[in-house]
Order: sequence, then structure tokens, then C-alpha cells
Amino acid sequence: MQKNTLKSGLTLSELGLGCMSLGTDENDASKIIETAIEAGITYFDTADIYDKGENEKIVGKVLKKYQQNSDIIIGTKVGNHLKDNGETFWDPSKKHIKNNVKQSLKRLGLETLDLYMLHGGTIEDPLDETISAFDELKQEGLIKAYGISSIRPNVIRYYLKHSQIETIMSQFNLIDNRPLDLLDEINQKGVKLLARGPVFKGLLTNKAEVTLNNKFKEGIFDYSYEELKQTIQLLQQMNPQLTALAFEFLKSHAVLGSIIVGASTPEQLSENIQQYHSTVTNEQLQAAMDVVKRLHYTEHWEM
Repeated sequence: MQKNTLKSGLTLSELGLGCMSLGTDENDASKIIETAIEAGITYFDTADIYDKGENEKIVGKVLKKYQQNSDIIIGTKVGNHLKDNGETFWDPSKKHIKNNVKQSLKRLGLETLDLYMLHGGTIEDPLDETISAFDELKQEGLIKAYGISSIRPNVIRYYLKHSQIETIMSQFNLIDNRPLDLLDEINQKGVKLLARGPVFKGLLTNKAEVTLNNKFKEGIFDYSYEELKQTIQLLQQMNPQLTALAFEFLKSHAVLGSIIVGASTPEQLSENIQQYHSTVTNEQLQAAMDVVKRLHYTEHWEM
């Protein structure tokens, strides 16, 4: 499988496993993770709030026997402060970030975290304080690299300008292609994009029609329901394997670090892996890009 390298030297498999949907049964989660490893997936993405920390524990425990494999990379996220009653509040403070990394490391069973990302954020955050927290964690050897998970262009652009981030995780796919507005800026800084939502809630899969009727009855972005339906039908005419087409769109960008796919069963992950390796012609890809609307950010642009 293709590997993409961050500025720090960390290498991410171009298809990464988003661990949020693993569930809390260790045996079931283990089967999914092992399916990933057998296929060459080496990047595993979790967060401190997934299943209130249980996800990190399971990911760490299952991957422990693979830790001798130097290419296994684990990323987790911080910023959603979990209260004792189970509720969360946004907390990008240095105190929370530096305290929380110790808890994540403990749950994951690690001494050093590969990739630590801010799990959201707004331009009103204490941005410089947050950045200094990540810089200090890197200097202290507790993390190897850091990044942000955000869909707000003004936040992304601030971090590109004022921090040493190495990754940006953002929703990016054939339909929601708004990140195209930022790809040049991201690439110029040597930062890699982690594309979440690559199949857009199932719309870009073989279950497109069901997904369209269940999740997109009101349309989305600049698409009405009918426009979205027509677009999906045209894409299917070019290549019935919509997921393969969706993955090829992402793979065509040099800025790509990893495509983050979720899976709740080994079979679901195996299907994604198969689609990742499927052949899509340049003609099919170009035709697909001509069919979809070119969307642009309309909010949160100014810093």
C-alpha cells in the first residue's frame, strides 16, 4: 500500500482506519484491526472522547502486539473535555492539552504518541496558547507530531501560518470538495491532508440510493435532492464502483496523507480495501470531476 511521509518522518498508509466505529467489544475490534494490518494499513485514528476513552484503551491493547512493527502509527485527538457526568465542553487550553495527553498515553499503553491533533476549534480560541501546548509536548518528547481536525478555513489557515502542524484532518470527498480551496496553501507548507468522510455518509458507495433517501432528502450544500440524485446517477454511469471513484479522486491530490475509513465489521473494511485497490481511469476521474459541482467555503474564511 502507498505510504505518505510527514515532515517529521512519520509515514502513514494511504488508507487509514478510523477507529470510532470499532465498538466496545475487544474481540470484534481486534478482528477489524487485524484485517487492516493484513492489508497493509498502518495508520490508526482515534480520539479521547470515542466511547469515553474506551476506544483508546481497545486500540492500544489490540495494537500492543504489533508495536514492534515500527511502521504502526497511532493518532488521537484532544479538545473535547469530558466531565464526570459524561458531558463534554470545548477546552483548547494548554492545561487541558498537556494533562490530557498523559491520560491518552496511559489508555493507549504508549510512552510517546505518534500524532496528536486538536479535535475542532474556532478562531476565537486562545490559538497561540494552544499551539504552544503542542510545541511543548513535542519538545518534551511526549508526541512526535501534531495537527488539527477542522473544517473551518480560518482556523486551518491560522495554524498553517503560525504553527508546526503536520496534518489537517477535514471532511473531503467528491461531493464535499470545499477543501480544494485550501489545497495549495496546505501543500506549500508541506502539510498532509487526512481525508475523513471519503464516501460521504455512504452516498459514494453501492448503497447510494438508500443513503440518498435516508440522509439527503433535503439535499445538501448547493445541491437539491434532485440535483444530488442526478449527479450520483451520472457518476454511476462512469464507474458503478462509486467508492473506487471516490478514493481515486482523493488519491489524485499530492497533498493527501491518508484516507480515513471507518468500519464496524471486517467485511466492511475489506470492501473498502478492495475499492481502494480498484482501477479507475484518468478519463473516468476527469469526467467525474466535471459532473460534480465545485463547492466553495462560504463561512469562517477571514482570520
